[in-house]
Amino acid sequence: MENEIKTLKIIHFALLAGLTLGYFIIGDILNITVPTLEGENLYYIFIPAIAVLASNFVFKNLLSKIDKIQSKEEKMMQYQTASIVRWAILEGSAFLILFLKPELAIFGLLLILYLFLVKPTKEKIENELDIKL
Repeated sequence: MENEIKTLKIIHFALLAGLTLGYFIIGDILNITVPTLEGENLYYIFIPAIAVLASNFVFKNLLSKIDKIQSKEEKMMQYQTASIVRWAILEGSAFLILFLKPELAIFGLLLILYLFLVKPTKEKIENELDIKL
């Protein structure tokens, strides 16, 4: 079980590191400014909000499909799949903001922060799967 958790942490770190690196290179986050939210820019607020809601919905939906009688290994594989899908939605949305409107990179940084906060830990996995690892 420890190997599966370690693998999940490595995948999470790789996604987070790649996204952060992309923002440093493409987004120039060292010179970030607070954008004015008017007109067309107002619509880009919804990208991170929808991404967070959609990623949580899909994650919980995939977790709800896990059968209680499955082994810990099978549950862990499905948890890994659900986590990767969740992270992919967040990462894709952050890159979408970066490529469509680089001046609104601050919204992508919020997604990066949220992606960091949903990192896998043994305790979170045990609580979400209702198992003891």
